Amino acid sequence: MIIMKYLKIPLDRVAVLIGKKGSIKKFIESKTGVELDINSKEGDVKIIDNDKVDPLSLLKVENIIKAIGRGFSPENAFMLFNEEMDFFVFNVQDYVGKRSSHIKRLKGRVIGKEGKTKRVIEELTDSKIVVYRTNISIISSDIHMNIVKKAVDMILTGTKQPSVYKFLEKQMKELKKQDYGF
Repeated sequence: MIIMKYLKIPLDRVAVLIGKKGSIKKFIESKTGVELDINSKEGDVKIIDNDKVDPLSLLKVENIIKAIGRGFSPENAFMLFNEEMDFFVFNVQDYVGKRSSHIKRLKGRVIGKEGKTKRVIEELTDSKIVVYRTNISIISSDIHMNIVKKAVDMILTGTKQPSVYKFLEKQMKELKKQDYGF
């Protein structure tokens, strides 16, 4: 039985998914055994599994394609090959509706002045964040994902950045205590 999964990515991200001379597409196919059929005029991506691929690999490929479609570089998206990594997307419109001025303001809050807020969250949690179109996308370890999601949600709901930094520092300290039994 052949399993197919259909995805759509923005047209401006299709070339990134394909890569120079098809290098990214070929890498994903060779690493997982799936076949990718990419319509570069429409942004449609078909993932074809001819029963040789483990279901977890199929999910990984789907998340990698979504991550690239949401603005991640292929190198960062490939972090999702690791079973301990996860992917999550916030839609800013869920917080402020479709008014572009409100979306821009919230995206700016997540990025912070000169990229500080985004950088601090990434560094404290060892995660990757991309702000693209109306989405805030995250690649993080399973262990840190809920902390990163909570921090981004706090910013999107109006919490001041210094309070979010304190929250992150406290949560990461508690995780270390659990890891080392302190």
